[in-house]
Amino acid sequence: MKGTLVALDHINGRAAAALMVEGRLQDFLVTPEGDAPTPGAIYRAIADRPLKGQGGMMLRLPDGATAFLRQGKGLRPGQALLVQVTGYAEGGKAVPVTHKVLFKSRYAIVTPDAPGLNISRTIRDEDERDRLLEIAHIGMDGSDYGMILRSSCDGVDADDIEEDIADMRGAATEVMAGAEGNTPELLLNGPDAHHLGWRDWDAPDLVANADGSFEDHGVLDALVELETTHVTLSGGASIYVEPTRALVAVDVNTGGDTSPAAGLKANLACARELPRQLRLRGLGGQITLDLAPMAKKDRKLFESTLRSAFRADTIDTSLVGWTPLGHYELQRKRERLPVLGCLPK
Repeated sequence: MKGTLVALDHINGRAAAALMVEGRLQDFLVTPEGDAPTPGAIYRAIADRPLKGQGGMMLRLPDGATAFLRQGKGLRPGQALLVQVTGYAEGGKAVPVTHKVLFKSRYAIVTPDAPGLNISRTIRDEDERDRLLEIAHIGMDGSDYGMILRSSCDGVDADDIEEDIADMRGAATEVMAGAEGNTPELLLNGPDAHHLGWRDWDAPDLVANADGSFEDHGVLDALVELETTHVTLSGGASIYVEPTRALVAVDVNTGGDTSPAAGLKANLACARELPRQLRLRGLGGQITLDLAPMAKKDRKLFESTLRSAFRADTIDTSLVGWTPLGHYELQRKRERLPVLGCLPK
């Protein structure tokens, strides 16, 4: 269909959400199996042992799970603290967490540890900012917590925003009250795929939430493309996106183009498509690009195109730079579950 469609369905018994724009799959979310800690979940954790030389601390979570807190200075073994899961753990590794918990919804983010009321910088109309700031003051009156109103608030009815603020303020109050204790405990579940789609995707032209919506709207056909590492780009170029245990390797090929600018065109096409491919496949960590041959003078153009492409992506990605062999490296937050093992069977 034309326009924007959000489809909510299930794959292999798990909640999943797909964002289609002009009939093309732009984002895909799937809920992990079992009770593994998921990003956004908040725990009362118990400090276990410091990691000397790293400045971090290993923490105990419920059911024998372990977490790693990078900022462990000043903590002592046995101390209880609130932490929030920030990403998925690789097999056999501790869950990454932060002690700066926040409560995020469609319109509001409540920040117990960061006082002050703020409006998203992307909202630039002064009248709208004044309106939202007034709503924020009303919603957070009497609270010491901070809050950020997201860009999705722009033009939204005040009652909807106030309801969202009340929900997040209530959740924050309840969870922070559970900080005391001497045993690990799950205090707030992380959002599932349906909730994440509702929270982070702009209002679509259509929401399809009936069983079978993936099949009805072409999502299953689009997911088939994720089963292969090969991705066709414009101009006959292509890339191979291949996750390994150590890193994600991306190989760029020019195809049948034999013109002098073939390498540059293929690399630019890769730069524009790469954020979408990593997002859909749920890939993060170290990413190495084996680019097609191009002149060194074209590197700035490639970097500019890559930076522009990732600027529109919602997952934190650092553009690290060039290696002596001419590869380009990135570091991407492991915010998504790898999709390959979650596709329909």
